[in-house]
Amino acid sequence: MQRGEPVWLDELALGIGREQGSNQGIKREWLYWYDRGGKRYLTPEERIQEAQERTKKLEERLRSLGINPDEL
Repeated sequence: MQRGEPVWLDELALGIGREQGSNQGIKREWLYWYDRGGKRYLTPEERIQEAQERTKKLEERLRSLGINPDEL
């Protein structure tokens, strides 16, 4: 990020800024939305990946406790 980014848009209560990233398999600089704290909102692709990772960790944890998640 360069100085002054993300740019805050009061009307939308969002910031917009640019960052290197991957979207739909394309790696380049993209515009992203940011919250008041400067945290970037995840893309739908990133949200799906994050949910899949959480699911996998939960399944591993259940198995380590002797619970088969496929039988729940």
